Formats: sequence, C-alpha cells, structure tokens
Amino acid sequence: MIEPAAADAHAHVTTDAAATKAAIVETNLPARLDRLPWGRFHSLIVVALGVTWLLDGLEVTLAGSVASALKSSPTLHFSNADVGLAGSAYIAGAVLGALGFGWLTDRLGRRKLFFITLALYLAATAATALSWNLASFLMFRFLTGAGIGGEYTAINSTIQEFTPARVRGWTDLGINGTFWVGAALGAGGSLVLLDPNLLPPDYGWRACFFIGAVLALAILPMRVWVPESPRWLITHGDHDEARGIVEAIETRFRNEGHTLTDDPDTSLKLRARDHTPLGEVFRALFVVHRRRALVGLSLMTAQAFFYNAIFFTYALVLTDFYQVPGDHIGWYLLPFALGNFLGPLLLGRLFDVIGRRKMIATTYALSGILLTVSGYAFEQQWLNVTQQTIAWMVIFFFASAAASSAYLTVSESFPLEIRALAIAVFYAFGTALGGIAGPAFFGRLIDTHQRSEVFTGYLVGSALMIFAAVVAAIWGVDAERKSLESVAAPLSAVSADE
Repeated sequence: MIEPAAADAHAHVTTDAAATKAAIVETNLPARLDRLPWGRFHSLIVVALGVTWLLDGLEVTLAGSVASALKSSPTLHFSNADVGLAGSAYIAGAVLGALGFGWLTDRLGRRKLFFITLALYLAATAATALSWNLASFLMFRFLTGAGIGGEYTAINSTIQEFTPARVRGWTDLGINGTFWVGAALGAGGSLVLLDPNLLPPDYGWRACFFIGAVLALAILPMRVWVPESPRWLITHGDHDEARGIVEAIETRFRNEGHTLTDDPDTSLKLRARDHTPLGEVFRALFVVHRRRALVGLSLMTAQAFFYNAIFFTYALVLTDFYQVPGDHIGWYLLPFALGNFLGPLLLGRLFDVIGRRKMIATTYALSGILLTVSGYAFEQQWLNVTQQTIAWMVIFFFASAAASSAYLTVSESFPLEIRALAIAVFYAFGTALGGIAGPAFFGRLIDTHQRSEVFTGYLVGSALMIFAAVVAAIWGVDAERKSLESVAAPLSAVSADE
C-alpha cells in the first residue's frame, strides 16, 4: 500500500514526466520551408520586409547630402563637428534600438515587432524634418536610428527563417544591397529638393526627410499579410499554428503551378518553451559559440567603422577638399551607390557556391587593401574628384558585399531562439565600437583640412577590415546551403539520449 504522501509524490513525478513528454515536439516544418522553390511568396517577403535596408540607405545618404544645407541653414547653423555628431546620434539610436527590440523580437515574435519598429521610424524621421535646433535634431535622429536598429533584428531573422537554405546567402546579400537603392533615392531626392530655385534653403533639407516617412507609410500595409515565422512558433509551443502557416504557403505554391517534392524525412525534436533565459542566451553567445562570437564581432566592428566613418563624411570630403557645391553632392553619390548595390547583387551567389568563409575573407581583405591604395593617392593629391569617385566605387563594390556578409554571418551562426538578439548584440557592439566614434572621429580629421590626417583615418579603417578578413578565414563558419538548424542547433533541441 502506498502512503498518501508517497502517493502524492508518485503522482507528481508521473505528472511532471507526462508534461515533459508532452512538451517535446517532433517537426519537419523547417525542412519543408527549405525544400520550397523560389516563388512569388518569397519575392513579396523581400519587398515587404527588405525595405528596411532601403530606408537605412536613404537616411544615411540624406545625412551626407544635406550636410551642406544644415551648415548654411538660417535655423541650425551646423558645424562639421555637429554634422558628425548627428551621424553618431543616429548610430547610437540604432545600437540601443537593436538591443531592446532584438530581445523583444525573440520574446514576443517577429511579426509584432516589425510593425512597431517601422511605426517608430516613420514618426521619428518625419519629426526630424521639423527640428528647430541642434538638440531636437539629435533627439529625432536618435529615435530614427532606434527604429532602424529594431527593424534590422526583426527583419533579418524573419527573412532568413523563410528563405530556402540553398539561396539564403545570395538572398540576404541582395536584400542588404538595396541599402544603396535607398542611397540613390536619397541622392536623387536631395538634388531636386535642395535646389534653391525650387525651395528656400531652410525648407529643402526638411522636405528631404519626409521622403522616408512617405515610403514607410506606403510599405506598412504590405506587412499585414506577412505571417509569423513558423520556426519561431515551434520553439514557443505553437506547433499547430506553425503547421497551418507552412501548409498555407505550400498550398499557395501548388496553386501557382509549382510541384513540390515529397515531405522531407529530416525532422527536429524540440522542447517547447515560452522564452529563453538571458543567462542561457549569453552562455550560448559567449561560451558555447565564443569563436563564432569573435568572428561576428570582428566583422561587424570593421564594416561599421569602414562604412560609417567614410560614408557619413563623404559629402564633407567632396566639399572641403574638392570644392564640390553642396547641392551637387547627389551627382557623386549616385555612382557611388551604384557600385555598392552591384557588389552584393553580383557577388552574392558566390557566397552560396564558393562558400561563406572564402568569400568573406576575400571581400574584407580587398576592401582594406584598395582603401589604403586610394587613400594614399588622395593624400598625394593624385586624384581629381571624378577619379576619387571611381576609386570609391571600386572599393565599395567589394566592401558592400563584405558588410552584407557580416549581417548574414551573425544571423545564421547562432541558435534559432536567440537569432534576433544575436543580430542585435553583434550589430550593437560592432556599431558602438566602429560606428558611433567613426563619424565624429572623421569629422574632426576633416576639420583639420589636412589630407594626411584624413589618410590616417583611412588606414585605421583598412587595418580593421584586414584583421576581420584574417579572423573570418581562420574561424568562419561554412554555412552555405545548410539549414539554419544544422548550422546552429536550437537551444531547445532534444538530444538522442533524451
């Protein structure tokens, strides 16, 4: 006979065992998503979510294109240092926004957050156009950056979790390359709106910042039909909802005339849970996957300094050293943006064919070497403004693919449950180390009006890129054509002995 207390204990153990068993889910949904052909569904995902990169490109380009207008504005009267400070405020907002919204994205879901972050961006960039002094401009640029930083975490994780493994690298790099479509849009818009014959000097730069608000307002309704990530749902115990989403996607493909292969045999066993403790998150990032963490941090820091330092002060170099009028900056940004857009687009497939590690190391190293060479030519005054622009086009053809691959690396190298936060952490640390100080640092170098001082800054950027190339070559992850779950096993994965 079992005593009452012993009976209670026995029942408790039995109940716990049953609950544990019930909490384990076996699923082939990720493999079913990976086996899909590329279709209209994926294209719509890219348009509705990938616009984030376009908006960031627009914002960064406007910051450079309107620099001269901000300095001559009767309301603001910015100095070169103020322009650099505004760039740093935008990056600081992006860092904190990525961290905060990245944690929420893994906790609350991808879908909820990509509505919140886009709404924040829309309101903040529209408010920037209404700035009345340096403090208000910095505050609104900070909030605009927070919206964009949050977008990166929610959007990158969502897109990767829907994209078939065999084209994940090219897709990710191609989407990141649309940053430069936004850059071209910002450059073209500034050419028109900064024309003093069209608008008064203090209204042209304000109109430029409304471009982003209009685009965000147009894209917001497109996100309504984007479903929650099935991969996120199955780790949070919503397997039935995840299966319904995958089945609806498959039905859509069949209705469009696609023939799908038989359901894959590959399956996962996961222990569903509503959240991942922060202690487990940081242990996974910095203990279990510490080499991957070093690679991610190196890549993000190098590209952040390289891009933010140079691109945020691009207009200042043209106006201070080549005497390009402020309202003509856009003409030089357009070819620069073209080189940056073509890099990820044309080189992206090689990241899936040749492999991640080889291509990342190559593009980073070439970027650093070419900047050193062109920087020396700039310091020696061997280049006129056209030749300088061509040199930057060539450098950033490779650097754009390199920078895009940094985001690809940190988003596919870590477990599913912490993917958005991993993007946020490495974006934040890398951008804080390389991006916040970069624009302000280069702004002060340009204020010296000494080419040798600016060349010193270029050498720092080159050294960081070459160092990152070496780190990637040694410890990079060969993730090409592999499912996300095989690149990094989910933290909730059930081992064979369990």
